[in-house]
Amino acid sequence: MTETASDTPPEMEELPAADYGEMDSANMPLLDHLIELRKRLLFCFIALAGAFIVSFYFARPIFAVLVQPLLDAGQGRIIYTAIFEAFFVEIKVAFFAAIMVAFPVLATQIWRFVAPGLYAKERKAFLPLLLMTPILFALGASMAYFVAMPVALNFLLGFSGDVGGVSQEALPGVDNYLSFATTFIFGFGLSFLLPLLMILLEKAGIVTVEQLKAGRRYAIVGAFVIAAILTPPDVVSQLLLAIPLVLLYEAALLFMRVTRRRGKKKTS
Repeated sequence: MTETASDTPPEMEELPAADYGEMDSANMPLLDHLIELRKRLLFCFIALAGAFIVSFYFARPIFAVLVQPLLDAGQGRIIYTAIFEAFFVEIKVAFFAAIMVAFPVLATQIWRFVAPGLYAKERKAFLPLLLMTPILFALGASMAYFVAMPVALNFLLGFSGDVGGVSQEALPGVDNYLSFATTFIFGFGLSFLLPLLMILLEKAGIVTVEQLKAGRRYAIVGAFVIAAILTPPDVVSQLLLAIPLVLLYEAALLFMRVTRRRGKKKTS
């Protein structure tokens, strides 16, 4: 009596039963993946469109919040020189606010699309990182708004005055100032996501803790390069971004060392 060969691939036979079930449920046809992707993109579009409509209605109050650091720096006047400039600024403000408001929905839809293809262990590892993303971004954006922008504005507006008998006065345009504010807020917010990027790379096996420790000096140089690009050319503004980046780099290394030690204790 001959034995029938198993239809299960060898690599599947080596997986635990729970993981095999998850992988099997993720093996959908390409068309089903595309339908699921379309569904998630539709939810994202609806959330972003709804947030944009509401934000556009409150565009002026939102912009009033953004110009507060400019007002605190002693600049009580802002202008626009093109006919449609103020209108397009309100559209940009609404889109800027809509991204912030709709981010939880966008992140949830991304997670629901990606999660079925992950094992339970991978879900437990990546879900906390996803939840930490808005928190770290908000910390970076808050530091930009409450600390970095006032320092930068005091420096940049300090060039007003008498220059060789000619009066030099700062008259920032609405579009110019909005670009300045969004660059600071998004720049600081995204920079504060550095620890999450490092942890993801380490968990994916692309880099190791030892490699990140060995590249510490290059990371410090990179932090100051990023700070020089995103901030005005004064030392204080650059340090306000570079120092937190270095500290976040060290915090990510510490977190990875602690989690690795806990993993070793569990396996032992």
